[in-house]
Amino acid sequence: MTNTLIRGRLLSFHRAPHSLTDSDSYLYEHDGGLMVGEDGRISAIGDYATVKAGAAEDVIEIDHRPHLILPGFIDTHVHFPQMQVIASYAANLLEWLNTYTFPEECRFVESDHAARIATHFYDEFLRHGTTTAVAYCSVHKASADAFFAEALKRNMCMVGGKVMMDRNAPQGLLDTPEMGYDETRAVIEQWHGKGRNHVAITPRFAITSTPEQMKAAQALAQEFPDLFIQTHLSENHDEIKYTCELYPEATDYTDIYARYGLLGKKTLLGHAIHLSEREMDALSEAGSIAVHCPTSNLFLGSGLFPMKALMRREKPVRVSVATDIGGGSSYSMLKTMDEAYKIQQLLGERLNPLESYYLMTRGNAEALSMEADIGTLDIGSVADLVVLDAGSTPAMKLRMETIKTLPEELFLLQTMGDDRAVVETYVAGKAMKPAA
Repeated sequence: MTNTLIRGRLLSFHRAPHSLTDSDSYLYEHDGGLMVGEDGRISAIGDYATVKAGAAEDVIEIDHRPHLILPGFIDTHVHFPQMQVIASYAANLLEWLNTYTFPEECRFVESDHAARIATHFYDEFLRHGTTTAVAYCSVHKASADAFFAEALKRNMCMVGGKVMMDRNAPQGLLDTPEMGYDETRAVIEQWHGKGRNHVAITPRFAITSTPEQMKAAQALAQEFPDLFIQTHLSENHDEIKYTCELYPEATDYTDIYARYGLLGKKTLLGHAIHLSEREMDALSEAGSIAVHCPTSNLFLGSGLFPMKALMRREKPVRVSVATDIGGGSSYSMLKTMDEAYKIQQLLGERLNPLESYYLMTRGNAEALSMEADIGTLDIGSVADLVVLDAGSTPAMKLRMETIKTLPEELFLLQTMGDDRAVVETYVAGKAMKPAA
């Protein structure tokens, strides 16, 4: 394989931007060159002329001008088995789970069905410029096998876990504490570290796990301290009330996970909307991540996530962003940040476009402790990339006539962009966006 030189406008973040004018927080090359080596990693970055001058004569060149080239988007909370329940009408979270989601997930006991959905799952995320996601599979090991097999085939960096749940769900979705432990261990042995796969210990949430199963999850966390842990926290007021009734000995919802040793720097807590000050302090001290899922929170009427307030506390809480497919209503991280912006507006806060793109790329990579490999255009990073066209629709093209700055262009993409704005998606330097 010959080295590849990708040309276009390059954008990559060094750190979180402090303001809309914080140009030191990012790299921007108006006519940039990105050299991708045979190993799929970035070997040089800079202005095109300089990078070209250092290239071999047989380098393959791909010219994406005038489009923007960024690190591929990262999605930190999705549900692999829920592709066919998106846009299901329900009053709230618990009704939505019981009416649509649980019956659909029962189908993932079938390996053929799981494999078919896995193909569509990866196609859809690549179509929207997402190159890494953190996913819940179903309770069935077959679903995790399909998820990781397809990721391996496409050489994508993915995190996933077989859900552990042994109560308060249909019989076809229940395991036992022993089965949850044994099958998760089998998934770890079979898939973790194979290709770019990462396994997460995944008790769905406290409502669907007995204390005995939470102890099994704790045992896994102690045996495999480097693995991710993912679960749900404080998404809905009725959910919180029911959870605390199931665990009356706990101080609050967050304390349930703390009692079983499940809070840590690699713990991803989906939603975390309705937290007390004590719970925020506990998450901050543990270094756990509150995962903001704006389209889902709005669709299910769960609440408004106080992202900016969490981030500026004296004891700040780490935050990442996600689509939450299929409670979420779009596969697009652009649409996700559009809704995140609106939620902060409703809370009297501001989320500027530089912050949005930091969160979708380096910020989410930092939440996963993967910023050395993904989320930036730094030398040594894997060339997982997204190429964006801010004039991809007639309406956007017309608006671009009056755009004067990079932040304005980013905000247009975030507000009006979708999969049509994604010109190409690269995985380890290989063009991978499926045909429409």
